[in-house]
Amino acid sequence: MKRHPDAEIAMPLSLNPPPIRFDESLEHVEPDEAETAEQLIETLTGINQTTLEHEKHAYRSVHAKSHALLTGEMIVPDDLPRELAQGIFARAGRYGVVMRLSTVPGDILDDSVSTPRGMAVKIFGVDGDRLPGSEGEATQDFVLVNGPAFSAPTAKKFLGTLKLVAATTDRAEGAKKALSAVLRGTERIVEAFGGKSSTLLALGGQPETNPLGDSYYSQAPLRFGEYVVKVSIAPRSPNLTALTDAELNVNGKPNGLRDAMIEHFASEGGEWDLRVQFCTDLETMPIEDASVPWPEEKSPYIDVARIVIPPQAAWNEARRAAIDDGLAFSPWHGVMAHRPLGSVMRARRLAYKVMAKFRAHHNDVAIHEPASVDDLRL
Repeated sequence: MKRHPDAEIAMPLSLNPPPIRFDESLEHVEPDEAETAEQLIETLTGINQTTLEHEKHAYRSVHAKSHALLTGEMIVPDDLPRELAQGIFARAGRYGVVMRLSTVPGDILDDSVSTPRGMAVKIFGVDGDRLPGSEGEATQDFVLVNGPAFSAPTAKKFLGTLKLVAATTDRAEGAKKALSAVLRGTERIVEAFGGKSSTLLALGGQPETNPLGDSYYSQAPLRFGEYVVKVSIAPRSPNLTALTDAELNVNGKPNGLRDAMIEHFASEGGEWDLRVQFCTDLETMPIEDASVPWPEEKSPYIDVARIVIPPQAAWNEARRAAIDDGLAFSPWHGVMAHRPLGSVMRARRLAYKVMAKFRAHHNDVAIHEPASVDDLRL
C-alpha cells in the first residue's frame, strides 16, 4: 500500500489506516494544465454566450438553474476531536450561510430533463489565512454535486466532455426530454443491480426524486488543515431524510423542482450534516483522479458541523437578484486550510473567476463577497 511518509499519527477517531497528512507533494501538476484551463474558459464562455443570446440574461455556464436560494446558519460544536477541529471548524460557533440548490446544465431546461443536482454553500465570518484571489474576504465556499465522484478524472478529460455539452447547449429541448426519459429507465436497471452510473446520470438519467433528500459531495479533494478530505452535506432532520429517493413527478411542470422546494420551506425548514471523509490511502483515494469515489468502508464520512435552514421564501425575484446574480460560488473562495486539490480543482480557480466576470458585465451587476447574510438585503 502506498503511504505518505508522514501518515503515521495518533488518531482518537479510530480510523484504520490513519489519515494521511497534507503535503505539497501530494499534487502533481501536468505541464499542459495552463493550456487546458484556457480551453475550458473558451468552452464555458461559448456556453455563456449561447444562453445569453437566447435568454437575454447571463447565467452560469454550469449550474445555471437555481431551485432554492436559502439562508440559515452553520453550527460548529465545541467538542470536536483535534483531528476534526481543522480550518474553519477549529472554533466552535454559529456562522451565517447561504445555500443554493441547482441543476448542473448551463442552459435553463424544463425540469423533466433529469440532470445531476448541485448544492453551493457560502459560510460567513470565518477566520484564517486566505486563498489567492480571496484576500480581504471572510467567507468559505463549498461547491457540491449529488454524486461522490466527478464525471472525469482530470480537467483535460473533462474538457472533452464539456465540448460535447457545449455543442448541445440550448438546442432541441424536446429531444433532451426524450433522451432523459430513456436514460432514467436505464439508470433504474443499473441501480437494481446495486450500481450507479455517473455517465448515465450526467447525460440525463438522474432519477426523478426530490433533491432535498439527496446527499451532496465535493467530488474532488481539498485540504483540511493538517489532512486531506472530501466534503459532503447530507440530510439530517427527519423531514429531509424522508425525502431521500422520494419520487417527485415534474412532468408537465417546467419548474417542478423549484415549486417543491418553495412549498417545503414555506412551512418547514431542514437540517443537514456537513461531513468530511479523510484520505487514508493514496492508491484507492487518489488526489489527481476526481472520478474515483473514495471507499467509505475504508474511510467513512464523519460529521463536523450542522447546517440549519429555517422556514422561508425559498425562491423569489429578490433572492434571484441577490444570490443568483449578486454572488459567485467557488471552491477558491476560502481559507488556505481548505485549499482545493487536484487537477479539476486547479482548473476551477481561474475558470470560475472569468465566468463570474462575464455574468457581472452582461447583467450590469457588481458581484462581491458580503460580510454577512444581512448584507444581502433579501
